[in-house]
Amino acid sequence: MARNETKYMESVIALAEELNFTLAAQKVHVSQPVISRNIADLETRLGGRLFDRNRKRVQLNRAGRAYVEHARVALLYGDRAFSAARAAMQNADLILHVGKSPYADPFLSSTLLSLQKERFPRIRIELSSQYSFDLAHEVLAGGLDLGIATEPPESPLLTTAKVAEAPFYIAMSEGDVLARHALVSLEQLAERCWILFERRLHPTLYDSVMTVAETKRVLPRRIQHITAPEEAFPCVSEGGCVAFVVKAGALRIARDGVTVRPLAEDSLSLKTYLISRSDNQSKDLSALVRAFMKRLEKARTL
Repeated sequence: MARNETKYMESVIALAEELNFTLAAQKVHVSQPVISRNIADLETRLGGRLFDRNRKRVQLNRAGRAYVEHARVALLYGDRAFSAARAAMQNADLILHVGKSPYADPFLSSTLLSLQKERFPRIRIELSSQYSFDLAHEVLAGGLDLGIATEPPESPLLTTAKVAEAPFYIAMSEGDVLARHALVSLEQLAERCWILFERRLHPTLYDSVMTVAETKRVLPRRIQHITAPEEAFPCVSEGGCVAFVVKAGALRIARDGVTVRPLAEDSLSLKTYLISRSDNQSKDLSALVRAFMKRLEKARTL
């Protein structure tokens, strides 16, 4: 793949994810003028826009969505070619490409990796991190062999097995009155400033939070949006807001005056699934999955 094509794809994908030229440039470690030039050059070659934009907003259009969908797969296969050659040099017989959701418990991926090293030494796992909807798409497209996804979209072409279920956690300052409780109810969050992940990161999960809140008539005073738990830390530590985070995020944010409590709302529990294509006939993959499920079952009984 030509370097120019790669830089175009990386630039478009970054801008599609961030919808901000400065943040997109930071993501791919180039200057803003460089990413702007890459987008402009590609659009000139295509003869049309991939983004609808003005001084206030950047929005991916239909052509942009089509380009990003295939660009992600192209980059993924480029990485897979590199990984395949490297694995062959290291005498691995099979490479399994596994994606994980950033919302998934790190215990799951670490368990899978440790199991591979102990019992499947001829398999090499290439691990990447993507949002659940992207994971499902890459599994269906064949770019990934396996996904560890939080609340993935349903598809008859996917085989799914639930591997974990956990509540949301509410991050708050240690001086907050809610910190006196072992659990926090949704009703206790009424008229508060809420910090939530941006809807584009997981539309289904975001809509579930808002639907349950509206049904119970529990409304926030205002909502701030973030893309990573660490972004919530300043407002939470100062006592101005509470943040909805998952277990992995709770572990990263609970420090220096910030504490977390489980959200006591069964309808908002986060379910994580192991997903693969229904027509995947790999015996090695099946053996690894069976061993992984047994390991998790054993861990639950300890």
